[in-house]
Amino acid sequence: MKGKYKVIVRNNKLHYEFEIKRNITIIQGDSATGKTTLINMLRQAENLGESSGVDVLSNVPCRVLEGVSWKLILQNTAGTIFFIDEENAFINTEEFASEVRGSDNYFVLITRENLYNLPYSVEEIYGLYASGRYQNTKKIYQQIRNWNRCQRQTDGWMYVKKQKTDRS
Repeated sequence: MKGKYKVIVRNNKLHYEFEIKRNITIIQGDSATGKTTLINMLRQAENLGESSGVDVLSNVPCRVLEGVSWKLILQNTAGTIFFIDEENAFINTEEFASEVRGSDNYFVLITRENLYNLPYSVEEIYGLYASGRYQNTKKIYQQIRNWNRCQRQTDGWMYVKKQKTDRS
């Protein structure tokens, strides 16, 4: 899979909307911010279909990956966005990381833990925030990127100043 995918998960009380841009996206947040609710809504839609009252709108299938058969499911699925909750211990294993690296799927990992085995970008770590019934994501490390930009500008200025001094 390549590209960006917009995902909307909603029922009559809640509305989640976000864009998945890379193969690994992390959603973090404190307790009671709606992370597990998102997983539960996706699970209901997958298991009960229309009778669940949950709409999942996306150009590609969205599924919850969990349980002991996770590896078998992953190896036999392509072109899917998998949502995985932190309660699944396999997300911290090298075996899972190896399967992710060789997969044609996208992964949304809902966790508060650092996942040292996975190559994910700080640009794709989000937190959930609520505005009424709407749940949206917000980049967590926006401030770090701005600090790095300032740091590069300072380093560049120091380099130019040194060059002028050396030429004199």
